[in-house]
Amino acid sequence: MNMAANNGNARELVEELLAAYVSAIDDGDLERWPEFFTEDCVYRILPRENDSLNLPLAVMSCNSRAALADRIAAYRKANLFAPHAYRHLLGPVRIRDEGRHEVAARTNYAVFRTALDPIDYGTSEVFSVGEYRDRVVVVDGLARFREKSVVVDTCKIHTLLATPL
Repeated sequence: MNMAANNGNARELVEELLAAYVSAIDDGDLERWPEFFTEDCVYRILPRENDSLNLPLAVMSCNSRAALADRIAAYRKANLFAPHAYRHLLGPVRIRDEGRHEVAARTNYAVFRTALDPIDYGTSEVFSVGEYRDRVVVVDGLARFREKSVVVDTCKIHTLLATPL
């Protein structure tokens, strides 16, 4: 698909991908999470300060769909944490660059975390706020993230960062 020729569709394509992406996370369907990426993708979470100073150190970094799948396997089998649910709120998608085969977009996000354990059940807090910086391509007719950088404004994470943002 020629993304540059589909000017109006690029935003729609990115919006639909983001909506499906956050729905999978919010619904707890994390095994689907790697499917939103290309095989040779980049996913990273980095603090805003590191990003502004061009420091490459990330809180989390994966460089392939297989690494993302491993992350979810560890999440399901090895990590111990109190049960919780996420809810993402997304700002408008801003197309930053649109080439023949790729779209670069930025989207503000906020993630709320709600406790599901008996002690704090239903207690919600702002868990993370920041910006998605995405590079989206079309593979076999489907939009996929080639690169997703999650630049977090809230770099003080109160609990284990186990679930993807």
